[in-house]
Parts: sequence; structure tokens; C-alpha cells
Amino acid sequence: MPRRILFMLLVGFAAVLPVSAYGQTVDEVIAKHVQARGGLDKLKAAKTIRMTGKMTVGPGLEAPVVVEQKRPNHIRIEFTIQGMTGIMAFDGKGGWTLIPFSGKKDPEAMGEDDLKEAEEQADLDGPFIDYKEKGNKVELVGKESVEGTDAYKLKATLKDGTVQYSYVDADSYLVIKEESKRTIRGVERETEATLGDYKKVEGLMFPCSIETGAKGDSQKQKITIEKIEINPAIDDSRFKMPEAKK
Repeated sequence: MPRRILFMLLVGFAAVLPVSAYGQTVDEVIAKHVQARGGLDKLKAAKTIRMTGKMTVGPGLEAPVVVEQKRPNHIRIEFTIQGMTGIMAFDGKGGWTLIPFSGKKDPEAMGEDDLKEAEEQADLDGPFIDYKEKGNKVELVGKESVEGTDAYKLKATLKDGTVQYSYVDADSYLVIKEESKRTIRGVERETEATLGDYKKVEGLMFPCSIETGAKGDSQKQKITIEKIEINPAIDDSRFKMPEAKK
């Protein structure tokens, strides 16, 4: 058989091969990712998490930030600028914000689009663990280079239709980059996040450097985590929307 015909046949055959034929299945990658994070038992044993750090809010301007999470699906994010504290919280059913910087002194309920995003962020385990039970679909798209690092590219389609891509380091099996596409108030937006500086706390791995922003935009917001607490006491009232001040 002429070499050119043989080459064409091999290329055509490779194009229809499943990703698993090149190495691993999506469930195998997820299993190694979960193990790299500390293992399923340790992850499930973390009922609450509190992360304290700082984030950039402008050129040369940083704000203290505190992120609290509690099972099932509770999250509260606080950040303080010039003595005023902004809050975003979700209690498993409803979400609310308090943004005093815009002159608003009372909390307000989230809109539908922001509520979806808050619910996704409130998932302590992330979209991969128990993804079938959550109604998510996860696919192994292939392997790509992320700034010189080989990574498995996983595509997660959440039950609400949101599409997320996670790049899992082929050596450490930790997520080093994330991309998402969602519609916010009728406008489709693509965002990306770079995760790094992983540190182990009580047997669990956490990224302590996170840069997020619009895809392709050089201006990114950076969050640096300085302290992580596992299973601190956090009352449910922290996530409930307070009454407006009279």
C-alpha cells in the first residue's frame, strides 16, 4: 500500500477515535483529580470552609475579602473598601447582595442570572463530584497546553445549560484554568480564571492565587488567599437576607 494512502487512512482513523483511546476516560481523570484534592472522604468531611485574603479592585488598590461556605450550597462573600463592606450571599434557595458603594444601604434580592452563578459557586465540591446526580454532563474534550503545561480539558454542561471548561494539569491533576460561558441580562459573556499557588490545609489542596476576568482581556482581578479554615463554626443566619433597616 502506498505510504500516502496509509498516512491518510491513519489520520482518518485517528479522527474518529474516542478520547479514551489516547489515554484516560473522563471518569478516570475526575477520580485522579479528586484524589489530588485530598480524596473524597476528606472533601466530604469538610462541612464548612472559611477563606480570608485580599483582592485587587483597581490599580494599586486592594480590599480584604472573606469567603464562607457551608453544606449544602451556602456561600457568603464579603469585601471591604474604604470602611464599607459589600456582601454577596446564597442560602441554598435564594441569594442577595448588599452594595453600599453605590449608595444602597439595604440588601437586595439577586436577579435570576446572578442567582444561577451564586448557586454554582456555592457548590463546595465543584461540578465534577457526583456530577450525574447533580444533573451535570462532563466530557473529556482532549489535551491542550496551558502556558506550556499539558492539561486535560474537561467540558461540564450544568443542568441549567451553563458550559464550563476546566483544564486539569496532566501531572498534578489539579485545575489550573477555568473558562465559562453564560448569559447575563441577555448578553452572552465569557470569563476565564487562572488558578495557582496550591497549598495543603488539613490534607486538602486549595488554590491560593486566582485571577479572573473577561476572556481575552488583559485586565484581571486577582484574589490572594492568606488563611483557610476547615470546619469553623458558621451559623446559618450568616447566609440569610437581613431585613431592611427602618
